Amino acid sequence: MTTHVHAGEPRLDLRTAAPKAAKALYAADQAILTSPLDPTIRELVKLRTSQINHCVHCIDLHSHDALEQGESLDRIIQLSAWRESALFTPAERAALEYTEAATTLTPHGVSDEVWAGVRDLMTDEELGALVVQVALMNAFNRFGVPLQMPARPRD
Repeated sequence: MTTHVHAGEPRLDLRTAAPKAAKALYAADQAILTSPLDPTIRELVKLRTSQINHCVHCIDLHSHDALEQGESLDRIIQLSAWRESALFTPAERAALEYTEAATTLTPHGVSDEVWAGVRDLMTDEELGALVVQVALMNAFNRFGVPLQMPARPRD
């Protein structure tokens, strides 16, 4: 497998190539900001989804977003090994378990056990926002990876 590192422009700018669809997706993502889903869980889920999907643009973006929102560097560093880390709450662990199951769907989907883990710790509104957030993040990753969207240059 050949890996190509692109530091420049993405292959295609979706905001120009598919403006209505891109605008609708970004609007849906913005709507989650006003949901009752815990902002920390929201950012952890975005970052973990992006790690699984190997989307460098989104990993970079959501790592920095999380840091700007007060997330600790240690938790960001340990996120890919969250099961082995003592730094995550039960609600965060349940959300991360759901995120991984929904991102790496098997022929059996998300197990009843994983679903029960988030169902027991979240309201319907929180759970709905989590389901939408994970699905949207997977969609964004599926734009970022094929379009080879680079990480944002920083000073």
